[in-house]
Parts: sequence; C-alpha cells; structure tokens
Amino acid sequence: MNNGKICISICAETAVELIEQIKRAEDLADVIEIRFDCLESVEIEKVLFWLNANKKSEKFILATFRQPEQGGKKKLLSNHHIDFWLNKTIDKSADWADFEFDLYIDEFHLNFQKTIRSFHYFKNIPEFLNPFFEKFILLQADIFKAAIQANDISDSIVVWKLLEHAKSENKQIIPIAMGEAGKWTRILGLAHGAFMTYASLDAGKETASGQISAQDLIETYRVKELDEQTEIYGIIGNPVAQSLSPFMHNAAFKFHNLNAAYIPFKVENLDEFIGEFLKESGLDIKGFSVTIPHKQAIIKHLDFIDETARAVGAVNTVKIENGKLYGYNTDADGFIAPLQNSYGDLKNAKVAVLGNGGAARACIYTLKKVGAAIVIFARNAEKAKILADEFGVELRELNNADFNDFEIVVNATALGMKGFLENETPAVAEQIRRVKLVYDLVYNPFETRFLKEAKSVFVPTIGGMAMLVAQAVKQFEIWTGKDAPMKEMSATVLKRLG
Repeated sequence: MNNGKICISICAETAVELIEQIKRAEDLADVIEIRFDCLESVEIEKVLFWLNANKKSEKFILATFRQPEQGGKKKLLSNHHIDFWLNKTIDKSADWADFEFDLYIDEFHLNFQKTIRSFHYFKNIPEFLNPFFEKFILLQADIFKAAIQANDISDSIVVWKLLEHAKSENKQIIPIAMGEAGKWTRILGLAHGAFMTYASLDAGKETASGQISAQDLIETYRVKELDEQTEIYGIIGNPVAQSLSPFMHNAAFKFHNLNAAYIPFKVENLDEFIGEFLKESGLDIKGFSVTIPHKQAIIKHLDFIDETARAVGAVNTVKIENGKLYGYNTDADGFIAPLQNSYGDLKNAKVAVLGNGGAARACIYTLKKVGAAIVIFARNAEKAKILADEFGVELRELNNADFNDFEIVVNATALGMKGFLENETPAVAEQIRRVKLVYDLVYNPFETRFLKEAKSVFVPTIGGMAMLVAQAVKQFEIWTGKDAPMKEMSATVLKRLG
C-alpha cells in the first residue's frame, strides 16, 4: 500500500461536456485535472462559474493551462496565458494549480492549496533533468513534475532516477515517461514514492501519450496497493499495447493475493533492456513474457534454456532467479493442451499447419512429439522450406489450397487478426467442409472470419483464446510455483475482448 494519488486528466471543448466528465471522474479519482487549454474563453468562464457554485466534492480540483510546446491544445500570447491565472475566480474554483516551468507568475498572490511546476520534453531524451530539479527547489511550488517522451524503455531511466534525487531532498515529485515505452512509470510510480500518477477517464480520452485509464490502473494494476517490495513481472516486445497478458496475470496475482504486478514493457533495443534497464531501474523484476520481435534474440542473454525452447528455437518466458535468466517456451504446451482436450489422441492425425513463423514452429514441434502427420502450408516457400526440412515434414502452397483431406487445420498466420487483416481468412468454407476440427491461433477478435467459415459448414472450432490462456497458465506456474486460476484468467480475457 502507498500514499500516492490518482489524477484523472480531462479535456473537452465545451463546458457541458467537461462538467459531465468531472461528475464521472469523481467516482475514481483522488484528483481531477481540468485542462482549461481545451476550452474556448467563453467556455472557461462557464466552467469556473460552475466550479465556484457547485464544488462540494471531496476530490481535489487541479487547474492546468498548457501551452502547445508543453503539450497543450491551443496557443495563447504570453500575456493572455498569464491573464488566465490572474482571473479572480480561478483560485476560488480550483484547489491546486499546475504552472509550466518557464511561466513567470507571482504565486504569492494566488491562493492555491498546492502548486505544481511542470516540465515537458518531447524531443531526444535530455541529460539535464537534475538542473531543472535544482531550480525547482528554489521556487515556491510544492511539487515538481517531469514528463519526458520515451521511445524505448531505456529512455525512461533518466526521469525515473529523479525519484531518488527527490527523496534525498525531501521533495515531492511526479516523474513520467510519456509514450508506450513509459507506461511502466505511470503504473509503478506511486509504489516508489511519486506524489501522483495521471490517468484518462476512458480509453481513447487520453490527454497525454501513454496514459492508462483510471479503471485499469485501479482494477487491473492495483497501483495504490503496490509498494517497493512488489515483485515485478511483465511482457517485453514491440508492440505490446495490444497484449492481453497484463489482464490475465494481474488477475492471477490478485486471486492469490500476491504482492506482484505484471507490466507492459515496450522494448525496441533488447540488449539495452537486459544490460541496462534490469540493473538500473531498481525494480524487483522476477520474470517476463517475451513476444515479437525478441523470442529468438533473447536466447543469447539466457543462462539456461529448457528442452522445448531449444527445439522450437524460441523463448516466450523468462524467470529471473539469483541473478540468472532461465528461458522457457510455453507456447507449445499452450497450443497442444486445448487441441488434445477437444480432439483426443493425435497420433497419426492428419494436420495442416498454415504459416511458417514462430507460432507455426511451436505447433509443429509439439505435434511431432505426439505423433501427428503434419503438412505445412505457406506463401513464403523459401522460408517455409527451411522449417519443413528442419522438422522433416511436407510443404505445400497455401494460396487456394484444399484442406478437405485433413482432419485438423491450424491457422498459425496473422490472417484474421484485428486491424487491417480482420476480414481476411486463410480458407473459406468450401476448402474445409470435410475437416473434423479447425483451430485458429488468432485470439482478437474472439471469433475470426476463419472460425465463422468453419461454423457455417458445421465444423467444430477452437479459438485462439484457448492457447493464449493455456500458455499463460504455464507461465504463471513457472514464475510462482502456484496453481494458476484458469477460470479467472479466462474471464478477464473474455471481458477485454467484449
């Protein structure tokens, strides 16, 4: 448990919309930041009037007017910007105020309970944050906020290190690494002494890059329950924003009442993550999932690799113990368990595996182990031939193939995945009419076009969520030694997929 606060930042063009958001935010926030730079002048006056007349909430109201170069929505002349703060009703309507670091204003004439001096930087990672902090100490503000754009996870270390500096000076600080690579600072900041973390009211209503919804911060990440002893797990890859793993694993930690959190870590430079971030972040990182594009590259950094990972040539799970990194592959077990549960004995079963990437490798390896008869179907013949030769299986062309002489068809391609491939399918109904089972590894959307094609001709199906949960169950058991709560993990995925 920590003493940090969750601030919901709200932005709207009209007073009516903004006031409605204030009312909704009261149920989740400790502090509500009103971004006055989102409003036209006449709308600002309406909001101030409403706040002055209706502020009965116990939530703190934080007034912010950000210039564009500091992430604001509209440009004002310098004197107009100051005029906003000199409005006679502003300090009667809001409890706290956020002043940009370079804004000259006499704070003595304003009657706010707390003032924040904020510094935003959107270019290359600066090496000069400490001088800004030293200057802040000389100001009359209560809290220093540093928000720096991070393009890779190692970029976020410079702002995170300000926490140590602030503790040594007994000062309050809000360190934020903006962007997908900095999300971890928003989640773990409170646990390590940050005064506050910023959240959006809803997904899609973010006022800054990398913000997480308040509901997810509270319910998924349990940010106010974390502390410096919290064990950290996560997923490394690029991208990781779409990953459902944080929702599954955090649900499992909550079920077992563990002081642990699972965090999305956007990692472009794997060498820097292993060589710098793991050492310099100061986090108690116990393990992580590995996704695209690092499943093969991670192997050179490991002290141990299990038999399955070695055979597949890919690692999706790392456990850290006594400073050593242990690599595993749970994709293979995650794939085969739902298939055996649905189909039964796979010995000599004729299986078509569509694709030739990392997922296909895991499928082929485990299908070979149980004695299935496998044929690979792929569009990239050169790459697929290497895979087929390695495992000693037949290779055929994917385009316009007929699968009706197979018992099982497995889609290990990205066709059907949410986004620009969503309406694609590796096969239509006529190509799979006599198949006994169709298995699609794509899990978002929950029901792909491929699965719909199969159901239209009454072919039984398995969706990708089954493998997703099964491999995560194995990961959880590797990391914690505890039985994974599959029911709770499945439920949270279903909720996220709608």
